[in-house]
Amino acid sequence: MQHTATPSSHPTQEPHWLEEALRRAVLLIILLLAAWLSTSRAQAVSGTSIDGSTVQGRVFHDLNANGVYDAGEEGVANVLVSNGREVVRTAADGTYTIALIANRDLSIVQPGGWRVPTDHRNVPQFFYIHKPEGTGYEMRFGGLPPTGPAPATVDFPLTRTEGGTQAASQQFTCAVLGDTQTYSNEQISFLRDGALTDIARAGLTENDCLLYLGDVVGDDLGLLDRLLELGGGLGAPQWLVIGNHDFDFDARTNADKADSWRRLYGPNYYAFEQGEVLFVVLDNVFYPCTEEDFARGRLNCDPERRPNYNGRLTEDQLLWLEALLEHTPEDRLIVLAHHIPFVSFVDAGSNQHQTDDLPRIYALLEGRPALSLSGHTHTTENHAPGQSFEGWEASVGVTQLPFRHIIAGAGSGAWFQGDFSVDGVPMSLQRMGAPMGYLRLDFDGTTYRERYIGARLGEDRGQWVSVSTPEYRSWFTSIMEWVRQPAAERGEVPPFSVHDLPDTRIVHPDDFQRDGGVWLTANVWLGSAETVVEARLPDGRVLALERTQQGQGEAARIGAEWSDPFATQRQLTVARYAIQSTSGDEQAQGFELFQGRSNGPAAPRPQSSVADRNMHLWRVQLPALGEGVHRIQVTSTDRNGLQYRDILTLEVRADRPPKYWRSEVW
Repeated sequence: MQHTATPSSHPTQEPHWLEEALRRAVLLIILLLAAWLSTSRAQAVSGTSIDGSTVQGRVFHDLNANGVYDAGEEGVANVLVSNGREVVRTAADGTYTIALIANRDLSIVQPGGWRVPTDHRNVPQFFYIHKPEGTGYEMRFGGLPPTGPAPATVDFPLTRTEGGTQAASQQFTCAVLGDTQTYSNEQISFLRDGALTDIARAGLTENDCLLYLGDVVGDDLGLLDRLLELGGGLGAPQWLVIGNHDFDFDARTNADKADSWRRLYGPNYYAFEQGEVLFVVLDNVFYPCTEEDFARGRLNCDPERRPNYNGRLTEDQLLWLEALLEHTPEDRLIVLAHHIPFVSFVDAGSNQHQTDDLPRIYALLEGRPALSLSGHTHTTENHAPGQSFEGWEASVGVTQLPFRHIIAGAGSGAWFQGDFSVDGVPMSLQRMGAPMGYLRLDFDGTTYRERYIGARLGEDRGQWVSVSTPEYRSWFTSIMEWVRQPAAERGEVPPFSVHDLPDTRIVHPDDFQRDGGVWLTANVWLGSAETVVEARLPDGRVLALERTQQGQGEAARIGAEWSDPFATQRQLTVARYAIQSTSGDEQAQGFELFQGRSNGPAAPRPQSSVADRNMHLWRVQLPALGEGVHRIQVTSTDRNGLQYRDILTLEVRADRPPKYWRSEVW
C-alpha cells in the first residue's frame, strides 16, 4: 500500500545531525528487513545481496536448532543441492556453488538420517525462492512478490534424526492423502473429522511423513493455511504435491501458475530422502497448456477455448530428474509422487488425465526399484508391474508397467458427496466404490507394505462384500438410464430409489438359474493382480473369486454386471439433496459442492459418481443353495499377506417375506 506524505503545518527546520543519522539508520534497517521478508520462509540466509549468475552457501549441522550457522557447527558433506535444473553435492565442509536461475527454487534434498527444519505448521523449510521480479501482475491469491537479488550466501540447516544415521531411520511410515480437495471451510471440517482423525490415531512422529498428492484444496488457496494447521498437529512433516486445483487460475504462463503456492507452501517440485528411500515430488500439471500440447492431440488444449491443463513435465523438470537420479545410488527406492497419474484404469482412454512422455521417464528409471504415487482420479488403483489396460498405448505410449503404480484414493472421496455417516461426515464413496480415506505405507529399507484405511472405518476393514442378483441388476440399469438422460428432459424424481430394491441377501431358489444368476462380490479397496479372494460356504466348499479386470490389455467393463452392489446402493440414492429448512441460511438448503454450486433442495437422487466399473472387484457365481440360512466367509489376501475377512449371511427362501409393516394382521 502506498502512503502520500502530508505537508506539515510547522515551519521547515534543518534536522539535527544526530536525528538525521538515526533516521537514516532506521530507514536502512527497514529496507533490509523488507528485503529479507520478501524472500522465502526457508532457511537461514546470511550476507548481502549481490548480482551474479551463481550462488553459494553451506549445509550445516544445526546443533542448537536456531536455524543459523554458528561457530563450531560443522558442514554436512554430500548433500544434494538443486537450482531446479542442475544438481550438485556439497563438499567435505558442507559448502556448495551452483548456478542461479531466475524463477527457479534453490533447494536441498533432505538426506537420509537428517531432518530439515519445519515451521509452526510442520511444513519443511529446505528452499530459497528466487523470482527477482515477482509475478509482475495481479493475481487473485497474491502471486509472488519480487524476491530481489539473491543473497551472497544461502545456508541450509540440518538436524539429526533419532539414531543419527541413515540406517537407523530405515523403518518409518508415510500417511499418503490423495485429493483432500476442500472447496470450503465446511469441507475442511469434514476432512478433519474423517481421514485426519484416523491419521491422528496412527501415532506418527517427526521421523515419519505426511504426503499430500495434490488437489490439497479446491481452487481456493485461501483455505490452505487452515488445512495445514490442522495437519501440522499430526506429528509428521507435511510434504505437498501441487494439483490442478492448487494453482493460480489467472496465471498467464505455466512459469507463473505456482506463484501463490510457492509463497504459501514452497516449491512445486523437489525431492527428499527418508531412510533408504528417495521421494521425488513432481509437478505434472501444465497450465495453461499450449498449441504444442494441442498439436500432440490434447484437444482440451485448443487455443480457441478457455485455458486448460495437460498432464506433463516441463523440460527443466525432466533435466532435473535426470540429474537427481545420476546422483542417487541405484539400489535406492525411488518414490515418484505426482498428482496426475502416469496411467489410470478409470481414465485409461484420456489424454488429459494421464501423463505425457512416460517412455522417457521410464527410461530414466530403468533398472531401479521404483513406485509411482498419484491422486487426481478419486479412485484407489493398485497396478502391479506388467499390468496393461486398453487405452494406455494410444494415450501415453505405454503398454505394460515397469514397476508398481498406486493411485492413492481421496481424502474427500467422491468430492464429499453422499449421505452423512454416524461421525457426521459424508460417506463419499469414491468412483469405484472404495471409501474416502488415506493410504498407509510402512517402509523398511527399500521395501514397503501398502494398505488403505477407510475414513473412520477401522484398520480391520478393507473390503465390501455383497450380492448381485437379477433384481439388483434390473434396478441399477433403470436408474442409470434415468441418469444418462438430459436433466431438462427427465423427471425430477428417479424411477427407483434404494427403498424399491428388494433385499439382495434374500434370494429365491430359481434366482440361481435365471437372468444371469446370483453372484457373490468383493470390492477389495486396494486389491491388485496379486490379491487372492476366496469364499467358504457352510458345507466347507471353497470358491475362488475372479478379478473382473485382469489387466491384460482389455478395456474397462462397464454396467450392472460389473458394478459393486454394496457401493452403488449408497451412491444411487442420496437423501442429503432433500435437506432444507424454513429459517436457515440460503446456502444450507440441499448442500454445496465444488465451487459453491448447490445440489438441491430436490428429491433424493444419485450422486455424480457411481461405481459402474472397477479394477478391484472380485466375483463368483454362486451354485444353487438349498433353502435356509447360509453364512459365507469371504477372505482376501494381498501380496504382503494382509488379510480381510467378512461374513455375509444369505437367505434362500421360496416365499420372500414382506418388507414392510404387515398392516393386514391388524
